[in-house]
Amino acid sequence: MPRVLIFDSGVGGLSVAQCVHQALPGVDLVYLADNAAFPYGDQPEAVVVERCCGLIGRALADGDFDVVVVACNTASTVVLPPLRAMTRVPVVGVVPAVKPAVGKTRNRRIGLLATPATVQRPYLDDLVRTFAADCQVERIGHPGLVRWAEAFVRGVPVPRDELAIALAAFRQADVDTVVLGCTHYPLLLAALKDTLPDVLFWVDSGEAIARRVAWLLEQSGRLADAREPVSNGASPVSAALFSGTAPEGVADFMAALGLAAARVASDWPNSESGTFEPGTYESGPTAGG
Repeated sequence: MPRVLIFDSGVGGLSVAQCVHQALPGVDLVYLADNAAFPYGDQPEAVVVERCCGLIGRALADGDFDVVVVACNTASTVVLPPLRAMTRVPVVGVVPAVKPAVGKTRNRRIGLLATPATVQRPYLDDLVRTFAADCQVERIGHPGLVRWAEAFVRGVPVPRDELAIALAAFRQADVDTVVLGCTHYPLLLAALKDTLPDVLFWVDSGEAIARRVAWLLEQSGRLADAREPVSNGASPVSAALFSGTAPEGVADFMAALGLAAARVASDWPNSESGTFEPGTYESGPTAGG
């Protein structure tokens, strides 16, 4: 069975994992979150690189993977070159979906919703210049949204009044298309749509990442297996590993996304040892079910 490692600083990468599973139901997913250092936007670049490479390197040493997905916009801006230099496993990063948004907008007014760190990256300026030079692009980099998404997984409602204030610039700019430039944000999509009902298109990178994973599996001759639904009742996610304490309720939240996890572990890798082979990986503390 093809195996894909999906990495994020928190639960945002679950939105990407959902897209990968829907497109490739025969893939065994391992989810790895460095929530002990969440959010990455508050960390120096050197710390992000060290933690990403260290945790992903440990996961690769513990088990065989066909693809690694860095499902974090902040990490993708700094970690991809050193990560690719340390492994032969193909690595996929996340880029805000500016180009697809340009193809959808009708009034040429686009909102780009991201973290403060992503909004300030020069690579985002390059994306806008390359693909959206003829559009008005309104950017919002708000520190609260990723925390609201993390809390939402624990059952905490999204603060609608604060969300409306955070998104006011999009309303004033009359954007008809919004780029979700953080993998946490699709988890808040219902609240976002309620707050900005006039937006016609909400665009994220999940489906594009799933297509890239499919292409890489095709190159290695594993695409047919990846597209064949698992018939033995195995969980789509064989392990959900958190470097800190696993969020309360995360197992139920994942199941609601169609990503039932066979195992949820806190304090990884300190809490566990062994490999990712089914039935041999020693269980650590669990949370959420």
